[in-house]
Amino acid sequence: MKIRYLDGRRLHAAFLAGGEAVIQDRETLNRINVFPVPDADTGNNLASTMRSIFQAAKPGRTLRETLRSIADAALAGARGNSGLIFAQFVQGISREAPDERSFTTRSFGELAPRAVLHVQSSILNPVEGTMLTVMRDWAESLFRHRMRTSDFAELLRHSLEAARRSLRDTPKKLQVLARARVVDAGAKGFVDFVEGIHDFILSGRLRRVAASREEPTAAQPEVHSFKEGFDHRYCAEALLTGARLDLERIRERLRTYGDSVIVAGSEEKARFHVHTDRPADLFFEMKDLGALDRIKVDDMKRQYETAHRRKHDLAIVTDSACDLPQEFLDEHQVHLLPFTLSFGDTHFLDRLSIAPEHFYRLLLARPEHPTTSLPSPALARDTLSFLAKHYNDVLVFSISSGLSGSFESLEKVAAETGDGKTRVIDTRTLSAAEGLIVMRAAEAAASGVPAGDIVRMAEEWRRKTHILVDVQTLKYMVRGGRVSPLKGMIARLLNLKPIVTLDENGKAVAWGKSFGRRANMEKILRASGELAASGRLWRYAVAHALNRPRAEAYALRLTEMLGRPPAFIREISPVIGVHNGVGVVAVCLMRE
Repeated sequence: MKIRYLDGRRLHAAFLAGGEAVIQDRETLNRINVFPVPDADTGNNLASTMRSIFQAAKPGRTLRETLRSIADAALAGARGNSGLIFAQFVQGISREAPDERSFTTRSFGELAPRAVLHVQSSILNPVEGTMLTVMRDWAESLFRHRMRTSDFAELLRHSLEAARRSLRDTPKKLQVLARARVVDAGAKGFVDFVEGIHDFILSGRLRRVAASREEPTAAQPEVHSFKEGFDHRYCAEALLTGARLDLERIRERLRTYGDSVIVAGSEEKARFHVHTDRPADLFFEMKDLGALDRIKVDDMKRQYETAHRRKHDLAIVTDSACDLPQEFLDEHQVHLLPFTLSFGDTHFLDRLSIAPEHFYRLLLARPEHPTTSLPSPALARDTLSFLAKHYNDVLVFSISSGLSGSFESLEKVAAETGDGKTRVIDTRTLSAAEGLIVMRAAEAAASGVPAGDIVRMAEEWRRKTHILVDVQTLKYMVRGGRVSPLKGMIARLLNLKPIVTLDENGKAVAWGKSFGRRANMEKILRASGELAASGRLWRYAVAHALNRPRAEAYALRLTEMLGRPPAFIREISPVIGVHNGVGVVAVCLMRE
């Protein structure tokens, strides 16, 4: 039976069929992903974009209504280079679509090349041999055949053949693909999408793509075996909303931070993508161009190491409340799950899209108090599932369950993965104290200690880990609702400076107070010496919130007293700074 038109209902169903085909091929797309970086996530990114369409898009009365719904859903769920390019492709179709009830082969064939122009304009430096190339060849085939047939099945057959030929030629246009002996992963994802639509047009019903469907290219065992450098470490994305967004200005701003720049969307809602080494600086600047939401910052270097350069078979994961130097995290390939911070309608990923120095500047300047939320369950699920595919065991070290619901949330996610490889450890502490526990676990893993033994030893480590926090002011605890305004006022009038610690259940308790911070320092130093004397000291660390001079003063005195310098001095992560505020210094020790 000939298909002579596509209305909103058929068009919506066709997109679902195409999306299902992409999701079915997700693992292959991940395996052959080598450009622009070999981070093995093109399949995941495209699948995320398609699932967003499944969940949010609705067929409308007209083509324009249907396509705008699909375009909005794709933009909201777009991830990675390929996801954002696909989202902009749908945006282009929606902008060019007539306000009519159906497409003919002629009208659709004339629209497709114009939609591809929207994609090309969204990419700062287009590269041939990628998804864009295949899209363009596919659209040109539609245009050439639009007058030769009135049957969509025949029109799509011709265009699918053109897309497959274009896909096979991608290694001829991009040397990195030829070296790896694969086609471009994003381009193959687009061909999967067109195949899914073609199958739907032929069958007239939605169905899962047949496993025996012809594969234009098979993944080779040598995939990713070559050494490929990274120009930039992080893949950063976000949704930017505002009244009159200047897409060209956004594009030019992103250019100064890295490459692989894509800006898709409209003047009211735009999603951007960039590869950069400075995601925190980037997002701090981008916040002035609109409200930031749906932020994603992927560590491509760590992803690549996980897939191809693992140092051992045990993955160590922690949350961003754990304060450890980046150099240590890199040396031991520790994975990070960030909390989310929000100033009004602008959102940040702790440490990844906002650095401590940026956060404390905002904390001092903004009238509203920021809020925090747990590491995203979706992000945690994706991360832990990815790690479980590559490691024999995954150990997740969480901030104290007495301070946050993160431990319970991560336990639930770990149980949902159903692989039995992932275990979550409640450190019952935070900041540099949590850092010392993770440091010891990572070093144990590096020396070959089995995961089960590390889990057992972690119970002993956390009993012998102590934290004493020298608080400068209760102002921020009052603003956050953790201390009553009356107590805050009394402390201010009397110049009382509290010292806070954590009890055996990991809950914050008052350890002491002084009339002034000099007395606080003496009390904490004296207590630190007593703790070190009560059992051999393993290591200690100092953390601070925008108060490096005081942290160094502590470190100097402790070095004289304990006979060794701290393992590290680290700025306290923003998610902890929300509650403790500026000026805090924490001394953390672990006994043998």
